[in-house]
Amino acid sequence: MKAVVCTKYGPPEVLHLTEMAKPVPKANEVLIKVHATTVTVGDTRMRSFTVPRGQWLGARLYLGIRKPKRTILGMELAGEIEAIGQDVTRFRPGEAVFASTFEVGFGGYAEYKCLPEDGLLAIKPANLSFGEAAAAVGGGMTALRCLQRGRIQPGQKVLVYGASGAVGTNAVQIASRHLGAEVTGVCSTANLELVRSLGAVRVIDYTRDDFTGDGPIYDVVFDAVAKVAPSHAKKALKNTGVYLNVHKDSDAPAKVRGAALLAVKELIEAGKLRPVIDRVYSLDQIVEAHRYVDGGHKRGNVVITVGQADHENQETSS
Repeated sequence: MKAVVCTKYGPPEVLHLTEMAKPVPKANEVLIKVHATTVTVGDTRMRSFTVPRGQWLGARLYLGIRKPKRTILGMELAGEIEAIGQDVTRFRPGEAVFASTFEVGFGGYAEYKCLPEDGLLAIKPANLSFGEAAAAVGGGMTALRCLQRGRIQPGQKVLVYGASGAVGTNAVQIASRHLGAEVTGVCSTANLELVRSLGAVRVIDYTRDDFTGDGPIYDVVFDAVAKVAPSHAKKALKNTGVYLNVHKDSDAPAKVRGAALLAVKELIEAGKLRPVIDRVYSLDQIVEAHRYVDGGHKRGNVVITVGQADHENQETSS
């Protein structure tokens, strides 16, 4: 099979397309023929090893001291089940699925991937293409888990900082369309209309205005990109308000993450949530895709088509 490998840390050019042996599912695993994956900020940070100072040692031990331990990146995917292990009962060959590979050492940048049937894996939302489904996994689950910690009630005022990113675009939709909040999104000038179209009743251009200027008026402030000092973000909160940070509030036990994936699927099929796709690349354009995400101006998600993906995945949307 074809796969993109990362055998050393560095710029996008360290990624190489190569041939590898096709994996064989264990008794409790399914073999997925991957149709789409994504390039997330997390992928680019692992490739270049640009992690926050406080996480440096832990990241080195997990990812690899001198070179990557896990050479195939890609934290989310969508595809079809090609084969199943002898003990698998939840899935059947031919079913379309979407999944997170975060707990199994990544591996989305390949034509095939084996996942345990009890992992972060679910039937693909019927109303999404494979590319959209791959993009729905990480950002959708993360936004939902974080917002759940805010215990948001209908009519409350919620501010999402970084509202045009992969997590932020999901958070705006979930908070407004699912939780019934009055959402204010903070983003750059180029993305004001996008964020408004996702359900924000107000949008603030951070290049021109400080979102704390109106004083403490929000019930929840969610920093979806972890780029604002907590002390500054809390200036916009009411005394009883809740501050959420994407890095600190997204952790959860495996069962909770599994429930979040199913909840994201339900929201998508109910028409309350849809992933935002910025650009689409093929697997052999992975270097260009990483270079684009490195630029820091991605809107929503960047999708990578793998193998003979459906034609829908070749289209970009906003």
